[in-house]
Amino acid sequence: MLMNTQNLQPRVYDPCGVVRSVAIPTAERVNTLDGLRLGVLDNSKWNANKLLRGAIEALGKEIGFSDVHYYVKHSFSKDAAPELIEKIIEENDIVLTAIGDCGSCTSGCLRDAIALEKQGVPTAVIVTTEFVKETVLTRQALGMTELEPVIISHPVSSITMEEVAQRVAQIFTQAQAVWKGEQAGVADTYLKGRKTPD
Repeated sequence: MLMNTQNLQPRVYDPCGVVRSVAIPTAERVNTLDGLRLGVLDNSKWNANKLLRGAIEALGKEIGFSDVHYYVKHSFSKDAAPELIEKIIEENDIVLTAIGDCGSCTSGCLRDAIALEKQGVPTAVIVTTEFVKETVLTRQALGMTELEPVIISHPVSSITMEEVAQRVAQIFTQAQAVWKGEQAGVADTYLKGRKTPD
C-alpha cells in the first residue's frame, strides 16, 4: 500500500527549549547593617577563605555586626546540606558566600543563596567576571531573577595577596549594596558593557 504524502506538513522542532520557572522574590532588604548577625559561607574553593576572611575584617572596621559566624561546606560543586542552610538561617540576619569562579561552584553558590533568600535572609553571592553570564542564566532558571551578585575580577585561584586585597575592596562595597538592595541591575549592566564573550 502506497502512502499518500500530498497533505503531510513537515514538523520542525526547536531544540533550544524554553526556560520556564516560577518567579521567586528575594528577601526583604535591610536599611542598616549595624547590629546585624553576619553569616559567612565558604564553599571551600581555593582562596575563598582568604577573600572571605579579608572581607570580614574590612567590613568589621566600618560596620558594628553583633556577631559573625563562619561556615564551610565541604563540596563546592554541590548545594550546602539542608541542615547547614537551616543553621545559617537560625543564626544570621545577612549572609556572604563565595566563590563562584567555575561552572559547578557558581551554580552551587547561587542555589545556596536562593535557599537562604527564600527564608528571608539577604545573601551576597561573590562571583568572578567570567561567570556573570552563568549567574544570570542560573538565577533565571531558578526563578529569582532579582538576586544580584557581587562581581569581582577573575581569576581567584592563582593570585597574590595584593590581588586578594584588591578583590576584597570590590567585595566591601558591593556586598553592602546587595544587602541594602542598592545593586539592582548590576549583572545585566556588566554583561552589556563586556567586550568579550563569557
